[in-house]
Amino acid sequence: MLEHIQDPGNVGAMLRSAAAGGVDTVFLSPGCADVWSPKVLRGGMGAHFVLRLVEKADLSAWVHRLPAKVVATALDAQQSLYDLDLQGAVSFVFGNEGAGLSPELLTHISHRVQIPMPGNMESLNAAAALAVCVFERVRQTVTR
Repeated sequence: MLEHIQDPGNVGAMLRSAAAGGVDTVFLSPGCADVWSPKVLRGGMGAHFVLRLVEKADLSAWVHRLPAKVVATALDAQQSLYDLDLQGAVSFVFGNEGAGLSPELLTHISHRVQIPMPGNMESLNAAAALAVCVFERVRQTVTR
């Protein structure tokens, strides 16, 4: 779930990482960059053709319909992403590049986690955070 992700490059990269990580559906709130704009299409590199894209989605309404853990990253979260069991249905929620998630959507989050960052950076780019989260789920669920 993407809430108000404004940068087309981020949206494209997020779609590409989601598709590569086995995500089947991406919900985009009103206020997200146009999913069919040339820059998003270039960044997605074909992800549009393997994902179900739900544009202008009311994310607060959708989180109640989905039988899934609803996970968001937060700098002040006490639990590490790597300590959360990501087996079963999971819905990751990512907020606006500057403002984060809206207060309304935050009330529907079942798990707030942090991505450990031992380096001297305050945060990750939204697309990078999505890739880390999706591929941690892949690591936990894919067997060889």
